[in-house]
Amino acid sequence: MAEVKLHGFWSSPFSCRVIWALKLKGVEYEYIEEDLHNKSELLLKYNPIYKKIPVLVHDGKPIAESLVILEYIEETWPENPLLPRDPYDRAMARFWIQYGAIKCAEAIGALYVASEEEKEKAAKEIVEVLKILEDQALGDKKFFGGDNINLVDISYGPCAYWLPAMEEAAGVKVLEPSSLPKLHAWAKNFIEVPVINENIPDHDKMLAYMRVAREKLGKN
Repeated sequence: MAEVKLHGFWSSPFSCRVIWALKLKGVEYEYIEEDLHNKSELLLKYNPIYKKIPVLVHDGKPIAESLVILEYIEETWPENPLLPRDPYDRAMARFWIQYGAIKCAEAIGALYVASEEEKEKAAKEIVEVLKILEDQALGDKKFFGGDNINLVDISYGPCAYWLPAMEEAAGVKVLEPSSLPKLHAWAKNFIEVPVINENIPDHDKMLAYMRVAREKLGKN
């Protein structure tokens, strides 16, 4: 069996995405924790363009960028499929994954770096972006994949654990049952999936890390 290794960082939502997919596929792998302030020679060798985690190394060949890695995992280990079989449904799943990569990432990134004066506006913009996702992609389904999680759920998974920590660190509310009831329920259901629950960072540790990060940015 070809060797699988994952270079990641404990708090990275992008690393978690890859871990969840590997676990759901039943793929055995070696996890290598990186020091982002002192990146390993291997990481720089495997991802010389962006020099970032996560990097999946399969049989000595590196793949970078979490969404690219998720597609690679799906194609390499087709058992327990994480994308719909119907071509149209598969295309729609990829559309919403890209929506998150562009629209949601921009909005959440703005909150991460927002000052005290900017944070309420940033939180409101996240709600607006997520409301479109809730209405047009999730609807009344338990998961984006229906009864089971798929790559869309995995791509938005950080919203279920990382975003709440970010909200607390910034002192704002975003994923609330009053404003986003269906996404709020989805987040609760997602976290309760055993494979997910067993592979997310400790909330208090994550919160402390985010508070320190925001202090370094001078946002608190």
